[in-house]
Amino acid sequence: MAGGGGGGGGGGGGAAPAPKQDELQPHPVKDQLPNISYCITSPPPWPEAILLGFQHYLVMLGTTVIIPTVLVPQMGGGNDEKARVIQTLLFVAGLNTLLQTLFGTRLPAVIGGSYTFVVPTISIILAGRYNDIVDPHEKFKRIMRGTQGALIVASTLQIIIGFSGLWRNVTRYLSPLSAAPLVALAGFGLYEFGFPGVAKCIEIGLPQLIFLIVFSQYIPHVIRSEKPVFDRFAVIFSVAIVWLYAYLLTVGGAYKNAAPKTQSHCRVDRSGLVSAAPWIRIPYPFQWGAPTFDAGEAFAMMAASFVALVESTGAFIAVSRYASATQVPPSILSRGIGWQGVGILLDGLFGTANGSSVSVENAGLLALTRVGSRRVVQISAGFMIFFSILGKFGAIFASIPAPIVAALYCLFFAYVGTFYFTKIHMLFLINLELQFMEFYWDVRTGAVGLSYLQFCNLNSFRTKFILGFSIFMGLSVPQYFNEYTSVAGYGPVHTHARWFNDIINVPFSSEAFVAGVVAYVLDNTLHRHDNAIRKDRGRHFWDKFRAFKTDPRSDEFYSLPFKLNKFFPSV
Repeated sequence: MAGGGGGGGGGGGGAAPAPKQDELQPHPVKDQLPNISYCITSPPPWPEAILLGFQHYLVMLGTTVIIPTVLVPQMGGGNDEKARVIQTLLFVAGLNTLLQTLFGTRLPAVIGGSYTFVVPTISIILAGRYNDIVDPHEKFKRIMRGTQGALIVASTLQIIIGFSGLWRNVTRYLSPLSAAPLVALAGFGLYEFGFPGVAKCIEIGLPQLIFLIVFSQYIPHVIRSEKPVFDRFAVIFSVAIVWLYAYLLTVGGAYKNAAPKTQSHCRVDRSGLVSAAPWIRIPYPFQWGAPTFDAGEAFAMMAASFVALVESTGAFIAVSRYASATQVPPSILSRGIGWQGVGILLDGLFGTANGSSVSVENAGLLALTRVGSRRVVQISAGFMIFFSILGKFGAIFASIPAPIVAALYCLFFAYVGTFYFTKIHMLFLINLELQFMEFYWDVRTGAVGLSYLQFCNLNSFRTKFILGFSIFMGLSVPQYFNEYTSVAGYGPVHTHARWFNDIINVPFSSEAFVAGVVAYVLDNTLHRHDNAIRKDRGRHFWDKFRAFKTDPRSDEFYSLPFKLNKFFPSV
């Protein structure tokens, strides 16, 4: 039938020419992502690098401001305490980013506040031992000292697992198939912080999202220039325009008679940060007093620390891809986790009310700008430290309305995630004989998590089962935990021991954690010793990255500075 069809087409004279042989070949597998303008070791010129570093600073401000804005009022603090906590979180984020880029994975990864630690912090806030404190300021300080103690204890988990090499032994069994859901939901699992945040002030958030897409995707194809400008600095251009627009709406009285909640989301003068922030202040350890320790609170925070460990592993893999580096060797991942534990220790010592992990939104910014330079991220760390000390100036940028930040999340989280679903419902058919699940997805965009599937055999039913089931469960299980919590006010696991509740509820509320664990377990237990299965899961492509010295490029991307590899060799 194929031959007859070809003959009929040839006789018609108007048929399309037969495709060339090279056009029928699949896209080749790439160890390093192509079309990156500046990779991890090739910095752009200094003026461009400084602007790109400032852009990274603007992007990480969102999480830095949102988390204290949520937590500090519940702790009993006011605008003064909120401004000081934001300064401290920003200062420690700068230190942690420098440590990670110099001595950790050495990837261009921004280390900032993490939403994973919010739940155990709220559990500390609601602990009965603080109920009798009447003075709000005293209550704030006591709760802060309690979170400091919990973070200090929780940091030891990542420090021990990372520096002892335990995490190296775990990640050696990662394959492209099990890494794809982990990396995917490290970004896409944060979808609730995207458009729901934009919709809180749609007249500001939606224009920001539109301008960001126009500047980054459309204008570069309309206005041709020798150097990329609009796409590379799309964040600065779009935020400046929409921020000015929001300011004009505020001073023009557009929200004079609006509801208080609308005013808090839309106005540019309701954060209270500029008036409360001091002109100059250097955060220092134990500024809130000596930390206090409680075993239950420490165990709950350790559960969050383990979830952050898994999520950051996926984020490190995503950053390495967008920096056009090779796959991160397991020993380097373990070293990075150890230094992230040091970062959580600094959070506890300084008192940030929150732990640290890799900033997913900044990983997405690497993709948008196509600049994966380590120097750019180190410059952004300099901006974090500088503006945390000069409080008034930093507070000006920190007062950007939250819907503008949420619009940035919509694009950056999608870059890190696998798929962008425009429909919530998924129709799936289950074939019990094949143990295979098919999904009808409205797929809108793919990103770095999906790119790891190039190493896998997507025609394998085993691959389809593991990929589909892990992503589905990674979305479905946390959705159940979150819906249950929103209705009942507490998680599905509800005992008299709040710390035990958090140990169970926190991990299963993380999309990346659930998807990563399910994929890892299935991929390493389902017929993995079969030679054909080994190729299906893409393991043979990553064999050369299992040890540091088996690929010569590892030394270029991940070796320590100042010849420290002689004293701290990677294996």
